[in-house]
Amino acid sequence: MSESIDSRPEEREMPASGARTSTRRRVAGALLIAGPAIFLLGEFISAAAWTDPAYSYTYHFISNLGVHGPSTLFGQYMYSPLAWVMNTGFLLFGITILAGVATLRELSGGRRWATLIPATLLAVGGVLLALYPGSGEALDDGTGEYHSMGAFAGFVGGNVLAIVLGCRWRRIGVSQRMGRALITVGVIGLISMVLYLAMIFTAGDDPIGIIGLIERGAVHPFLIGLLCTGASIWKRRR
Repeated sequence: MSESIDSRPEEREMPASGARTSTRRRVAGALLIAGPAIFLLGEFISAAAWTDPAYSYTYHFISNLGVHGPSTLFGQYMYSPLAWVMNTGFLLFGITILAGVATLRELSGGRRWATLIPATLLAVGGVLLALYPGSGEALDDGTGEYHSMGAFAGFVGGNVLAIVLGCRWRRIGVSQRMGRALITVGVIGLISMVLYLAMIFTAGDDPIGIIGLIERGAVHPFLIGLLCTGASIWKRRR
């Protein structure tokens, strides 16, 4: 009789603990979905408003969308009517992804820091991009350096985060296939970043016409990878 009574508190506690874990995973998954979605929607909305001449995902830099202008940099004319939308996306997307990673309690010790550091780097990069738009005037007054640091931090932080999460696929509760996909998009992003930087430094004021596409190769793959990871975590919450 005493054994039956003693076991009841444990039986009550286990479902409560499982419910808390399930809720936490759903929150983490939702944040990892929201972060990339904020960036991609901000990019789409601000690009759609840029109509004279039309904005090109292939030719124009992503940062151009955050410059109201008119301004010119690297031979590209910049005039973004909804620059505030893109800058809001820059400001929020990395912070939201960092919050999602921090909510994942399955990672502990060194594993936790290995994800928090690149996620923090991504968040800081997004804030710098938002506060210091990459206009031609910014290059002249020196604030363009902060924008460049933000872009580099975003490239490195986002892609390294994807690789680290991919390596920890079992710990975060996603499939091995998802883990391999995360590693793949992270590697693609880092390669694209190197190619993008090489083009910037060698082309000068006349960058290659597909530089916008190459820059997106350093950003969009890890954003899509993190979004899909968030969806997987949200669905497989227990």
